[in-house]
Amino acid sequence: MTIEYATRYRRTSRIPAEPGKPYFIEKGEGDRAHLFGDLITIYAGGEQTENTFNFFTVEGPKADLIPAHLHTDTYEVFYVTQGAVRLFVEGTDGEQQEKLLTPGDFGFVPKNCTHAYRMERHHSQIVGVAAGPGATFERFFENLGVPAEQLGLPHQPVVPEPAKFETVPQQYDVRFLPDHQWRTR
Repeated sequence: MTIEYATRYRRTSRIPAEPGKPYFIEKGEGDRAHLFGDLITIYAGGEQTENTFNFFTVEGPKADLIPAHLHTDTYEVFYVTQGAVRLFVEGTDGEQQEKLLTPGDFGFVPKNCTHAYRMERHHSQIVGVAAGPGATFERFFENLGVPAEQLGLPHQPVVPEPAKFETVPQQYDVRFLPDHQWRTR
């Protein structure tokens, strides 16, 4: 059984808000959000780690490319545990790379590197870790998308209104690059 807490972000959270407190979370029982066709589950965030890192999973169906974006202050890890995920990365030197990641494969995206990904198979899952000297961005998912209480993928894709794309990302070190072109594919 996972204990529930009330936090400033959620009426019911499975993650204690105070840093330095040990806790356990059963599979799938973190703070969940739906964004696009994906289920994002947060297991640890800035509140628990004194803004040093966050730990989350992203599960999704085969889908379109997640929009190109970058983080000016955050390093991000992509570790695939199920399915296949194509990761696109552009270094600060403009060199573009892409790689199909399958279970056990790892991708690292330094700060200021444009990146995007696409779930290439249904039931794909990424374990993500993000860290940087500033705040962490785990609350981005539920603020751009919607908090989710139920397990599983959204029944309909959660596509944010355009106004949210203008305000929410800036709060969480996410800068979308809608005109970015990938030359790798």
